[in-house]
Parts: sequence; structure tokens; C-alpha cells
Amino acid sequence: MEEHFYREEEIARKPGMLPAETYNLAHTLLARAGKCLFVPIRSLQYMAVLDTEEFIFVDSQNKAWVELAWQHFRPQTRDSLNEPVPFEIVHYLPHAEETMRRLPGEFHQALRLLADRQKPDGPATILNLPPGSTPDPQDEPR
Repeated sequence: MEEHFYREEEIARKPGMLPAETYNLAHTLLARAGKCLFVPIRSLQYMAVLDTEEFIFVDSQNKAWVELAWQHFRPQTRDSLNEPVPFEIVHYLPHAEETMRRLPGEFHQALRLLADRQKPDGPATILNLPPGSTPDPQDEPR
């Protein structure tokens, strides 16, 4: 399935800091999903669409029009994985400022819900290896 999104002219660009937990969780889920990840934010009636370059946010009433984008993440500037990540918040629609007030917290909750639904519910397998041996990836259970 292919989705298309459109943008108005950029009306504002502001610096932001994304909490490490949110950034790390988003990129972990994105890595599992592949090239793109759709994250429903039901409490706001929004959809987040994540790829490696940016996160866009669309309102359920205007599904094809990007209201906000989070771009230019700079995780390399942090000294540890627990530090927030600087990025830029781009506004495309006039009410984006209002949306942005609630978006970070609600987005994190939506990511957490998605991650909880993806948790494996089967038993784990422990491999007993002789000391000093290296496991062969082909021997691991799938």
C-alpha cells in the first residue's frame, strides 16, 4: 500500500529536544518495521509516520496534509543514550503550535502502546555453550 502526503509552505521552524526514551523507542520500532512506521495517536486523532529522516504528523480530519514534521535529528551530539536528542520542529499549518503542546507526551504513549503490543509472548530459549566458544548464528532457534 502506498500513501501520499502533502505539505503547505513552511510557516515556522523551531528547535526542540526529544527525550532519549522517546527517540530510542521510535528508532527501535522503526528498525523492526523497515523503511516506514505508522503510529496512531488515538488520544489526539493523529497519525505519525516515521522514517529515518523525519517524523510527520497528520490530523485524521486532513489525512493527506502534513501539519507538523520533526526533522534533522542530531543524536550524534549527545554523550550517552540517555540524553535528549536535538531536532527541528517544522510547522506547516497554523494550528501546529497548539498541537505541539500535547504531541510529545501523547506520541510517547502511542509508541509505548505499539511496543507493548509487539512484545514476544512465547518462551525464550537459553543455549548452553562451553566456556570460550562462539555461537553459530545458524544454530540459534528462530
